[in-house]
Amino acid sequence: MSTRIGSLALRGYLHRLGQVSVDLVLIALAWWLAFVVRFDGDPPARYERLFFVTVGVVVGIKLLTFVAFRLYTRWWRFTGIQELEQILLACLVASGLVTLALTLWRPDGYEAVPRGVFALDFLFTVVLIGGVRFVVRSFMERTSRGPAVGSGLSVIICGAGNAANSLLRDMRANAALAYTPVALIDDDPRKKGLRVGGVKVLGTRADLPRILRETRAREVIIAMPSAPGAVRRDIVEQCRAANVRVTTLPGLPELMNGEVSVQRLREVQVEDVLGRTPLEIDMARVARYLNGRRVLVTGAGGSIGSELCRQVAAVGPSSLVIVDHAENNLFEIDLELRDRGHAPVPVVADCRDAELMEQVFSAHRPEIVFHAAAYKHVPMMEINPIQAIANNALATATLADLAVRRGVERFCLISTDKAVEPKTVMGGTKALAERVVEMHGHDAGTRFAAVRFGNVLGSSGSVLPIFRRQIAAGGPVTVTHPDMTRYFMTIPEAVQLVIEATGIADGGDVFVLDMGEPVRIMDLAHNMIRLSGMEPGRDIQVAVTGVRPGEKLHEELFNLDEEVKPTRYGGILRATRPALDPVALSDRIASLRRAVVTGDPVHASDALWATLRAGREPVASGEPQDVQAIDEGDAG
Repeated sequence: MSTRIGSLALRGYLHRLGQVSVDLVLIALAWWLAFVVRFDGDPPARYERLFFVTVGVVVGIKLLTFVAFRLYTRWWRFTGIQELEQILLACLVASGLVTLALTLWRPDGYEAVPRGVFALDFLFTVVLIGGVRFVVRSFMERTSRGPAVGSGLSVIICGAGNAANSLLRDMRANAALAYTPVALIDDDPRKKGLRVGGVKVLGTRADLPRILRETRAREVIIAMPSAPGAVRRDIVEQCRAANVRVTTLPGLPELMNGEVSVQRLREVQVEDVLGRTPLEIDMARVARYLNGRRVLVTGAGGSIGSELCRQVAAVGPSSLVIVDHAENNLFEIDLELRDRGHAPVPVVADCRDAELMEQVFSAHRPEIVFHAAAYKHVPMMEINPIQAIANNALATATLADLAVRRGVERFCLISTDKAVEPKTVMGGTKALAERVVEMHGHDAGTRFAAVRFGNVLGSSGSVLPIFRRQIAAGGPVTVTHPDMTRYFMTIPEAVQLVIEATGIADGGDVFVLDMGEPVRIMDLAHNMIRLSGMEPGRDIQVAVTGVRPGEKLHEELFNLDEEVKPTRYGGILRATRPALDPVALSDRIASLRRAVVTGDPVHASDALWATLRAGREPVASGEPQDVQAIDEGDAG
């Protein structure tokens, strides 16, 4: 083993020595070319002598500068834009030092180096030093393409942009992956005939069936992270008709913390074909307010809470306190974050415990709080109203009071579209939580915000796992109405927008995420069946069971008395409504606490609706109705 390590070390040393030797020659050549060009190809004899006197100084200064810029710690075969930027900066600094040195020091009996020589030398150095690296990279790519067509898995890549280029580089740098790209397709007809990474663009998406026949490709890879679901769905359907496997790179939200590589390829999921165009969000910019700050997340083990933890941890808070009363969920996200190199502070606590949360805030002094803890299952909360009120509404009031008293800078409540015109206990409790945020918007010192959105894909209890279980069982897949629609958003994208909205909160804001176009649940069921390799109506039946009492065919995102205003971010809207009476609402919340203590669910429910009416005209009326939950998650 030690012999092998020594051999590898020697190989690395010789490799770096070779790089330095090549650069030494190129630096000297650039210096000579600068003299030649400056004097139109015929430098006078005295300047030829000046070249030989100064070339050693130039080479020495530039090599030392290149070493300082760590140009010899990189393999030339992987040279890219980042390396070119480093080369430009190193050459600029090196040329500046050479100019300074030869201006301050002039060899006895020799003339000064002409200023034009310095400028030309910089240009030639950049071209030669950078050029040789790209030549080596191009040569290595051509000689390490991996297996020939037929010996590896022949693939067509959909997309001819940056993602496809990165994917091709990864395939060729790792021959063991055994991928052989045989063609590219791109919806931009101007790219037809061009080559990306040595692979030709043979046509557009409309040409895919023909290209599949001609190339006999065995797999199609979708390398378009920003492509809308309709485009992905079309590719999947064409490949399914040709009996060709399809894989995809993740969408933009999933790629936020990772690079494009073959290892990121996965099967196409229903989330990829829903039709929503992912938003491009510069998280490094919008989440700057979290960097170096003390952040606390409640409900950290739930679907939304855990993704909040991942994205907040990625932007570098000084501390991240993760709170949940479910120890198993908390353990899982804590372990995941530690595996990624973060150091969260896990706290097992129930947000309903005011005394315990006081201790948590006192010990960790959070500056920013994301409150994601909530009970979300509508039917379950309908028969357990006291628990819903205590956890969703009163715990929010407790934390909001704590945030004000402890000087928290920003407080964000994760809300839901079920708080709009609420007629269920769960919706009513979240509506009250929103009003608590609005009430505290008048307090100085803490910026409160509530972020409201609809159904999130992949959360526990959502429609997707229900459909998957029904498909796995052989059907039928049950849909309540053929025209029913719902808004859908992936968890990573929703959380990105939550973080973005929290950063622009002024006080007591209610933000609503732009959920895109609604999706027919019937189409969703059909897509999931087809992605499972079966045909709706033939292999798996779809049964229409009828609308449940009170269930809406189409979702609402805004209350009747709300005015919708845009924000500076495209995916976020601000909902404003008449100011509430904070004194009346505070009194009602105190009465609601007393009603909960009685343990009488009817009395507690009545008190909830009375509290919602405090300070304004009632927004909703009627008895709570049994509504099927689509956006479900873990309690925290």
